[in-house]
Amino acid sequence: MRYDLVDLRLFLHVVAEGSITAGARRMHLSLPSASARMRSLEHHAGVDLLVRGRRGVRPTPAGTALARHARDVLSQAARLEGAVAGYARSPAAPLVLLAGSSPMHRLVPRALISFLRAQPDVDVTAIASRTPRTLQLLADGQADLGVVVDEAPDSGLSTEPLGDDSLVVVGQAGGVLAERTALTYREVAEHPLVGLDDDAALYQWIERNLDGSAPVARYRTRVGDLATVVALAAAGVGLAVVPRRALDPGEPLEVCELLDPWARRPLLLCRGVGGGGSPEAVEELARHLRQAAGPVTAHGRG
Repeated sequence: MRYDLVDLRLFLHVVAEGSITAGARRMHLSLPSASARMRSLEHHAGVDLLVRGRRGVRPTPAGTALARHARDVLSQAARLEGAVAGYARSPAAPLVLLAGSSPMHRLVPRALISFLRAQPDVDVTAIASRTPRTLQLLADGQADLGVVVDEAPDSGLSTEPLGDDSLVVVGQAGGVLAERTALTYREVAEHPLVGLDDDAALYQWIERNLDGSAPVARYRTRVGDLATVVALAAAGVGLAVVPRRALDPGEPLEVCELLDPWARRPLLLCRGVGGGGSPEAVEELARHLRQAAGPVTAHGRG
């Protein structure tokens, strides 16, 4: 037989209240309608489910069994509704957020976690993108927000300072940096290094800012992500130049300031021109990015 979920809910309320009248009230049903549903439920079950008396009703042994299983059925139905609802798509287009590899490492994930939890009906497409392309896509209206690590003069975009993405030198705890607080890249390059691949934006930033007098660095290895670079440096494989934001404050490392002027990098939040997201959702995502940017936790002596 088929059991109606409304009938099962009503039956549980009737059993809990010990009264069809009270059960009907909790279901916002009239007493005649609730009584008819209880009679229909018993008819389809083929057995009495309630013992009716002057002081109310109580379940029969069959009614007690039905109540126990009805609770399981309704609980499963609620989980089913929640699971299916989780796949419901928002009618609005997803927000598009662009960011360079450095903010994508820690800042953007932190912002997305808090934003997506707080805004279950808004989706976000986050894409790693270098500054020139980010600015172009924002200007073309193909993205809502962008996080860049370089100044954007004459872009025509609305920008605001988001924080600092300055570079530091890291190495093994107790290693060659143990007695240092700051050094230049020329001094860094006297030691074996670990770094990112040639096509990484950070590697190109460093190479672009070196003058012809800088020594040629010896890289022990080149890898594809900042987390691996930091892990290799912590293990003593070589020194590394990384954004301070890439560091976990709890990781055992020696951290020194990099004195070269090009190591100071502003972090900017840029808004797109006529992106697809609602202004309210865009501003809310911007707020979460500001919170995620926050002050960088001090690490080491740098």
